[in-house]
Amino acid sequence: MILAAGRGERLRPLTDDVPKALLQVAGQPLIVHHLMALASAGIERVVINVAHLAEKIQQALGNGNRYGVTIQYSHETTGALETGGGIRQALALLSDPFLVINGDVLSDFNFQRLTSNDKSLAHLVMIDNPLHNPTGDFFLIDNKLSTSPSGDAPRLTYAGIGLYQKALFKDTPNRRFPLAPLLREAAARGQLSARIHSGYWVDVGTPARLAEARSHHELTPPDEASPSISS
Repeated sequence: MILAAGRGERLRPLTDDVPKALLQVAGQPLIVHHLMALASAGIERVVINVAHLAEKIQQALGNGNRYGVTIQYSHETTGALETGGGIRQALALLSDPFLVINGDVLSDFNFQRLTSNDKSLAHLVMIDNPLHNPTGDFFLIDNKLSTSPSGDAPRLTYAGIGLYQKALFKDTPNRRFPLAPLLREAAARGQLSARIHSGYWVDVGTPARLAEARSHHELTPPDEASPSISS
């Protein structure tokens, strides 16, 4: 599932007329980088949630065949349901477990490596803390995420990429709600595992970071620029 329903307030006025998912990096919309990487990893079915300028996303991507995937859309007709509510609404369209990608991140993470054999409710990709999130999100202790420090365990940032079990969303409300509190509750119970990604990653959430992503791809050879399964 690619999360693409957000308004992109911090990117205005760019997102007044263009959905954040369709902003261009290296000659392709952000979301197309994800679709190409997913297809390269052998993933065939993709669900995209849409709200703001939904028709433009659907018109641009169609059924996904040109990218080697089949796309289903989860329409949030009453407005964006936030991350938690958006995933919860789309559960009937998803397998179990299912991959979730924030539509506004770019990374060279290898999606084929996102597997988990434990009984965690989610297995998240973590990165070293970027400048815009210096204190991080969770402590990583023996491959488990925690909200509490332990010794010299690092505090890392969630990369917006994770493998989720539907059970995480059991008893959640059928309405708008954020994902972060749900993850913190699961981490406090020891039900989240994680792996660290040390390759390229950027959250394209502001004009400055969008410019950073564009600059990176301009300076990187074409065969290395797009997120792929190479890392």
